[in-house]
Amino acid sequence: MKTVKNELIYFATALMFFTRIPVPVKIPYSSEIMNKSQKYFAWIGLLVGLINAMVLYLSFQLFNLEIGIVLMMITSVLLTGAFHEDGFTDICDSFGGGYGKEKILTIMKDSRVGAYGAIGIVLLFALKFFSLQALGNLDLMKSLAIIIMAHSSSRFISGTMIYTHQYVTDIDVSKSKPLANKPLDTTALIVGFLSVLIAFAVMPDWRLIFAFALAYLGKVCMGWYFKKHIGGYTGDCLGSVQQVCEVLFYLGTIIVWKFI
Repeated sequence: MKTVKNELIYFATALMFFTRIPVPVKIPYSSEIMNKSQKYFAWIGLLVGLINAMVLYLSFQLFNLEIGIVLMMITSVLLTGAFHEDGFTDICDSFGGGYGKEKILTIMKDSRVGAYGAIGIVLLFALKFFSLQALGNLDLMKSLAIIIMAHSSSRFISGTMIYTHQYVTDIDVSKSKPLANKPLDTTALIVGFLSVLIAFAVMPDWRLIFAFALAYLGKVCMGWYFKKHIGGYTGDCLGSVQQVCEVLFYLGTIIVWKFI
C-alpha cells in the first residue's frame, strides 16, 4: 500500500511540474521525489495528448478542422503553462544571438523574449498547425491517436537526454536541477516507455516506428548541437527538444501515410 502511495506522489509531482492541472491534495516535495517522478514525465504527455485530442475532436464537431487545431493548441499552452514553448524560445534567443558558451548561457537565463525567440516560436507554431491540418485532412480520427502518441513520445525522448548528455550551467538556479547528471535508471526508462507503448496501442501501425525514429533523430541532432556549443544540455534544451520532437513525429506520420 505504501508503494502505491509513493508512486501516486511521484506521478502527482510530475503532474505539478509539467502542467497547470491542480492537484487537490498537498504533495510533499524533495529532490529525491522529483528524481523518482521522472519516470512519469512521458505519462504526463499521454494525459496532455489525450486532452488535446478530445478538444480537437469536439471543436471539429462544432466548427471546423482549422479552428479545432487552434483551440487545441491554446488548450495545450494553458495546460502546460507554455513550459516547453518557453524553453524553445530561450534556446532560439540564446543560440541565435550568443557566441560562445558563456554568452549563450547568459542570454538563456534572460526572461525577455528577443527577435530570434519570437521568430522561432511563430515558425514552430505555424509548422505544428499545418502539420496537424495535413494529418486531419488525411484522416481525422487517426490524427487524434497521433496527437496522443506525439505528446507521449516527445516527452519520453526529451527525458532521455538526462542520461545521454552532460548537464551544464549553474544547477542552483536551473529548473531542472533535481534531474541533472543522473545515472542510467533502467526502471524509469521502462516505465516511461510503457506510456509510449500504450499510446501506440491506441492505433497499432508499424509504420509509425519511422515517425518515432525521426523524432529521436531530431533529439540526437539537437543533442550534438548543444554539446558542441555549450557542452551539454540545460532545462531549456529539454523543453526545446520536446517541442521539436513533437513536430517531427507529426511530419514523420505524414511521410509514412503518403508514401508507405
